[in-house]
Amino acid sequence: MTTDPERRLRADATRNAERILRAARAVFADLGPDAPLNEIARRADVRIRTLFNHFPSKADLVRAALDQSIAEDLTPAVERALADSDSLHGLACLIEAAMGLAARELNTLAAARDAGALTAEVYAPFYESLTTLAQRAQEAGLLRADLVPDDLPRIMAMLTSTLWTMNPRTDGWRRYLALMFQGLTPAAAKSLPSPVTLLKHEHTGDWTL
Repeated sequence: MTTDPERRLRADATRNAERILRAARAVFADLGPDAPLNEIARRADVRIRTLFNHFPSKADLVRAALDQSIAEDLTPAVERALADSDSLHGLACLIEAAMGLAARELNTLAAARDAGALTAEVYAPFYESLTTLAQRAQEAGLLRADLVPDDLPRIMAMLTSTLWTMNPRTDGWRRYLALMFQGLTPAAAKSLPSPVTLLKHEHTGDWTL
């Protein structure tokens, strides 16, 4: 049987973890992917020991921070996109949501990549949803028929690469998203070279930036 003091301790621990993750995302955004963990603890108003009790390594911390952002911002976007009766609109909205997350969490993503925490399962549900939406749009004649699933992570890599060339808070990436979608419509389609196999990084099994 769980006592009231035990429940309070668990609730306090949950709140501390939540504060640490939100502080981590803010500190990485402000100071970059190499931001010191002491600053994260300070902003979360916890001791550094408390931070390490929850997240024993930086990889644990950045992965949890990224998971928090995905759960809050991307997972609901996936659900809305898959429920959209206009599959092309759903596809565009989902990519827009992913780009918005990437722009906000650019340094958290970089920190996760540097720490080896960006593994394939982080992105798997997102890319599975993109593939489903793209196939639906092709069946409806709304998307060029020669697009293949391996094109989707490459398209996302091209779009996210623009973030390093601008202040991500300007939403300048929207220009390239619009250009990309204009090229994906059947009306703009011209014959493409054959696709090649998507290679994965040996150490992570990942194919993202």
